[in-house]
Amino acid sequence: MANKNSYESIAVISLTVGEEGIQALVEKFKKVIEKYAELDSVEEWGKRRLAYLINKEAEGYYVLFNFKATADFPAELDRRYKITDGILRSLIVAKTEQ
Repeated sequence: MANKNSYESIAVISLTVGEEGIQALVEKFKKVIEKYAELDSVEEWGKRRLAYLINKEAEGYYVLFNFKATADFPAELDRRYKITDGILRSLIVAKTEQ
C-alpha cells in the first residue's frame, strides 16, 4: 500500500453561484476527496472579505479540507479546482509531521 501524506486545501468559492451552488461545490469536492483519499475534516469558514479583488469580486466563501492521500492526488485535485466554474482560488499544502 502506498504511503499517505497529510494535506490541507483551501478553496475560495465565488458568491455569484448562490447558496445552493456553494453547497453543491462543497459536496462535489467532498466526494472527490473521499473517492481518492481519506477525508479527515471539512471546515466551512463561510463568507469572508478577500485581500484584493478577484474577477471583480470582493468576497468569497472559504472551505478548508483536511485529508490524507498519496503524493499524486494533490495534482489531480488542483486540476479539478482549476476547471471548475465558481472556484476563485485554491491552495493545497502538504502538512509536515511534528
